Amino acid sequence: MTLLCLLSSLLVVLAAVHTAAEDKVKEPPKDSVARLVHYSGKVQGVGFRATVADIAHDHPVTGWVKNLDDGRVQLLVEGKEEDVKKFLDAVRTRWKKNIEKEEAEEKKPTGEYKTFSIRY
Repeated sequence: MTLLCLLSSLLVVLAAVHTAAEDKVKEPPKDSVARLVHYSGKVQGVGFRATVADIAHDHPVTGWVKNLDDGRVQLLVEGKEEDVKKFLDAVRTRWKKNIEKEEAEEKKPTGEYKTFSIRY
């Protein structure tokens, strides 16, 4: 019984160490950039987020897109500068009839995102 308790405790410790290692934020590649973008216009209720996520799958970028309560859509994207530019150009081109205003701001890349996702 004591051996079983010891093994059980060891498994708990190993799981905690593994989880702590996974939670550690990875440093982004040195040539990474990040952009936080707000889109205004007819950008909610039209499939904007799903389409943006699909566009992201065609580009080597990570981040997320979400609706805001004020009717805008917010997007955070990270990747190499050229890839981020091409991705944002593709979003702009696809939604040019719906976007009335686009505000982009440079951010420090975190490297914490592994994919591009829709946030709710």
